Amino acid sequence: MPQLRRGFYRVALCVISVAVFSQAAVAQRSIAVMDCTLIDDNASYNDADTNRTQQARLELVSKDLRTQLSERQLFRVANNAAASAMIAQFARGQDLNACNGCELQIGRTLNVERVGVCWVQKVSNLIININLRVEDVATGHALFQRSVDIRGNTDLSWSRGMKGLVDRLAEDAEAVR
Repeated sequence: MPQLRRGFYRVALCVISVAVFSQAAVAQRSIAVMDCTLIDDNASYNDADTNRTQQARLELVSKDLRTQLSERQLFRVANNAAASAMIAQFARGQDLNACNGCELQIGRTLNVERVGVCWVQKVSNLIININLRVEDVATGHALFQRSVDIRGNTDLSWSRGMKGLVDRLAEDAEAVR
């Protein structure tokens, strides 16, 4: 009986080791995450306070996205500082969510395997979509592209929306491997 117990522990230890190393391998994938941008269908009606609030929410969900990807060990999130001038130059002329490959150039500059592009579409104060696309830097193929719809224009609703989007990404084994 003691030999059977030792054998069981060895098998259990092997299974746990494989699980830990598999998770570590996933966490080794590197990603550059662009700051979320805003498509505001009602921008002409915004006052300065609304614009400041929305900018703060974009910063909030951009930070949430990076933090969740890192803490959940879905990716090793790169620091974008080395490409900040390039990012600023591209952003002056276009949104990074629709720049025809500029995000891949940024990814190559940062020497990462994946690049994440996020945008928020505000249809109204009630209807908001948060979108995420993860692309393979080497091939340019989109590995993941999803959207979550949220109701309500608050910090909490935007944060919950981002969490829901990262939950969907975590469930997509191909996108995070």
